[in-house]
Amino acid sequence: MQLGKDFLNYFLEQCGGEVTARPMMGEYLIYYKDKLVGDICDNRVLIKPVNTAKALLPDAEMLPPYTGAKPMILLENIEDTEFIKTLFSAMYNELPLPKPRKKK
Repeated sequence: MQLGKDFLNYFLEQCGGEVTARPMMGEYLIYYKDKLVGDICDNRVLIKPVNTAKALLPDAEMLPPYTGAKPMILLENIEDTEFIKTLFSAMYNELPLPKPRKKK
């Protein structure tokens, strides 16, 4: 299923300016302060299952973004902007630094 632009725009508006998205194979990768925090696939927000995210969302459903992928945490309440900001901020130190891009 192709991502709806309306869903992406709504989610980014909810998150404020520190969250961005980059297209990837018909879906989007989401970044917080330039670190990858998750994916938007099939109009669902899936975040990396780092320890902090698991602690803040202990009952969240785990789903793979696509067949054969590792499960990620489904972020269901995308209207709770304060929680999303708190979650991404708390996850930040556990996320790896972005890999440097190769020069062409």
